[in-house]
Amino acid sequence: MGRREKGVVKGAPSGLLISLMVHAGAFLLAGLLVVFTVQQQKEQRFVPPKPVEKPKMKLKKPKVQIKKAARPKSTSHIVTHVKRANMPNIELPEFSGVEGGSIGDIGGWGMFDGLGLELTPFGEAITTGSDLKGHFYDFKRDRSGHAIPMDPNQLEDLIHTYMKGGWNDYKLARYYRAPRPLYSTTVCIPTVLSEIAPWAFGEMNTIGYCWAVLYEGELVYPEDITFRFWGVGDKFMGIQVDGETVLFCAYRARTRAYFSDVWDTKDPKDHTYYFAEARARPSDWITLKANEPKKIKILLGDLDGGLVYHIVSVEVKGEKYPNTRAGGGPTFPVFRTSEIPRDVMDVIYSCLYPGDACLTNGPIFRDFASKPVVAGGKEEDVPPPPALKDKTGNLRTWTMVDGKTVEGRLRTLLGSTVILDSDRGKQQKLPLDQLSEEDRDYVEMLNPPAFDINWSKTSNQVPNPPPSPYAGARPLQLFDFQFGVDIKQTSTANLYDEEVLVEYFAVGEEIDGNQYVLLDRKSAEFNPAEFKGKTFELKGDNIRLRWMAYRPNNPVRGTKYGGYLVTLTDKEGDIIAYKASHEFLFENLNKLRGLRRNNCFNRECDRVFPTQPTEDNRGNGAINGAG
Repeated sequence: MGRREKGVVKGAPSGLLISLMVHAGAFLLAGLLVVFTVQQQKEQRFVPPKPVEKPKMKLKKPKVQIKKAARPKSTSHIVTHVKRANMPNIELPEFSGVEGGSIGDIGGWGMFDGLGLELTPFGEAITTGSDLKGHFYDFKRDRSGHAIPMDPNQLEDLIHTYMKGGWNDYKLARYYRAPRPLYSTTVCIPTVLSEIAPWAFGEMNTIGYCWAVLYEGELVYPEDITFRFWGVGDKFMGIQVDGETVLFCAYRARTRAYFSDVWDTKDPKDHTYYFAEARARPSDWITLKANEPKKIKILLGDLDGGLVYHIVSVEVKGEKYPNTRAGGGPTFPVFRTSEIPRDVMDVIYSCLYPGDACLTNGPIFRDFASKPVVAGGKEEDVPPPPALKDKTGNLRTWTMVDGKTVEGRLRTLLGSTVILDSDRGKQQKLPLDQLSEEDRDYVEMLNPPAFDINWSKTSNQVPNPPPSPYAGARPLQLFDFQFGVDIKQTSTANLYDEEVLVEYFAVGEEIDGNQYVLLDRKSAEFNPAEFKGKTFELKGDNIRLRWMAYRPNNPVRGTKYGGYLVTLTDKEGDIIAYKASHEFLFENLNKLRGLRRNNCFNRECDRVFPTQPTEDNRGNGAINGAG
């Protein structure tokens, strides 16, 4: 045998070894290329796509060109001047606080013109951020809105179980809750019909009994404070602070006894002073540390219908309060989380007995101090009343169609002839159709035609809501009014070819007071030439008025129709015609323009509070029926 030749590796053929070395070199070279390529590759950056251009619709304002074919004739109608800029523009805030539900057309006491919201003492549809949020419960329906059996005794048991069990809202979850909440800075519901509560929350078909409103919020104050609540509740009201019941009020003594295991007091002043139609109760004393909030719940409601009232006042420890109540009790400030809006104060005062509560003084429970109000501050400038305007005009240069000019002051317009007065007292007659277009417009503005102004009102009595089966009906009458005005130029031969602003103000009068109420106001523009002798009509919304007595033998309270004012204003801001049921309305037109619907005012058209009820309205219920 021949001897094998030795290779580099023992036992391995040289060819195989060379092949492995070649492959290893190839792999090494490939790896180096991969690494080199990865390291040298440029980083790819994200490039956002181009924004999508949304197509925009180009809206063009329609323009109507009217050919001026006629000029007005002479008129002796009074012309007065009022700046149209004085007409207030009321901007409505956004409804950011409205949750669910819809805004129905309630009519009448509209909080905002055209929205149909009824302003009541139960709250407003918009939150201010420092208020109580209230939800309405109707215990005659399940959570889906279907009718279920419920009577006053059953509801009393339900409320007792709810409060006894620690105010667990789960106990209320099976019953109907109105989708729209209300927001209130106070709980001061003076004597009103039980139906007002469901109406306030948009539940127009709900009969006024077996309902409740649950208010929730935070109790906080910028300083250390010790205080207690004073409250009345018909038919019941409870307050919980930081998980503890601190007050329970009820009209009937047996109801108060039934709830004595929920809350009771041995305070000697308990049930001594009466507010509204019942005697008030003091709560436990409450101490708040500065800027440390505690949760508060207030549950109030009605059992059997009729009248209701729920008032929460505050007594700060160590403070003295005036004894102005007819029954000898002190007048405490109402519980507030913010200043009460003036419109809400009007609603409260219209049904609040004098001395029952103060709406402006006392602590405000929020985490910042109120700015002090300086008495005797500077009053706002009130525009002057309308003044007669000189129809003759000023000295000016008149231009003829042939280019000639004449100096003079307009004396009058006789038919189609313009009569001018010069500085030297001489008169000159010029044909109207020979003047320039600018001068003809000037003559037209100073000599508007006469207009026929017809005021209209329609009314019908509305059926009363179904009464509660557990309470007697109260004296109540409901009326729906609609106001309007028809305008027509009396001289149709020469139609007035200018825009005219028509404004009307419908006015009511208190039945048991001396104040007036702005029921409705509308405005619109029209051009008499476009109507060619036809009548221009302006109609308003339905306005609901209520007449009510608390008891059959008590005086009737409410608002009745009282009169109107209609004004016609040209494009220069001059009043060219008006018609009024009371001359003081026109004499105080600028003040009237500063009022809103449902504002009360006097004969000078200054805003005032409504006339409050008297002791004759209160009756004997607070003394004889509350024990």
